[in-house]
This record gives sequence, structure tokens and C-alpha cells, in this order.
Amino acid sequence: MVRTIISPLVQGLKKTFEKAVSKKITVQYPEEKRDIPERFRGRPRLVLDENGKIKCVVCSLCVAVCPPQAIYIEADEGADPSIRYPKKYIIDLGRCIYCGYCEQVCPKEAIKLSKEYELAQYERSKLIYDLPKLIK
Repeated sequence: MVRTIISPLVQGLKKTFEKAVSKKITVQYPEEKRDIPERFRGRPRLVLDENGKIKCVVCSLCVAVCPPQAIYIEADEGADPSIRYPKKYIIDLGRCIYCGYCEQVCPKEAIKLSKEYELAQYERSKLIYDLPKLIK
């Protein structure tokens, strides 16, 4: 009877000591950050061209391909109808699933998914990103 109790106890202590001297796998977040994988998809952002203008031409392909319908675009009707820029470009990060379809379908490569992942907020309204927030 005593032998059946001691054997599992010794095995458990052996496993405990092995784990005590092995390499730690816990990361002390937020002081330590983990390495982000190359294919990670984080917060969307709009890309500017070399003149500082938004590359987006309001083709609305990103709106059409977005599964949760998290993107809203409104065109700015300027003097030249052949050149279009967004007057409103809104992405609801509370709805976004970070699938990357918007980035893949954009013909001008105007939207990119960044490596930023710390997006938690207490208010849902802070997760709605408009043009100034998307350009940062």
C-alpha cells in the first residue's frame, strides 16, 4: 500500500524539479513583448504616396470584399472627376476580423495591415477609426 503511494509521489516530484530548472516560457507582458510573426495582421492603416496624399482612389473594392462590413468610404467630389480621394474612410475595428482581404484586393496598395495589436478600449466608439487615425 505504501509503495503504491510513494511511486507516483516520486514521479511527480521529479517532474516538478525538471520544470523548475527548465527555460521559462512566460513573458512578462507588457514589460516584455513577444516577437511578432512575419505574417501577423494587426490594425489597418492607410498608405500615403510620395506627395503625402492618400493612395486610395475610392474604388470601394475593400468595402465589397470585407466579410463583417467594417469599412465605409465616401468619395470627395473634387474639381477633376477623374481623380478621386476619400472624404470619409471609416473602419470599425470592433467589427474587423483582420482577415486581410482589403489589403489583398486594393489595386493601389492603399491599405495595409500593420503589426500593431494593442487595441483594447473601454468604449466601443474609440474602436471606430477615421482618416486621421488610419493615416497615423
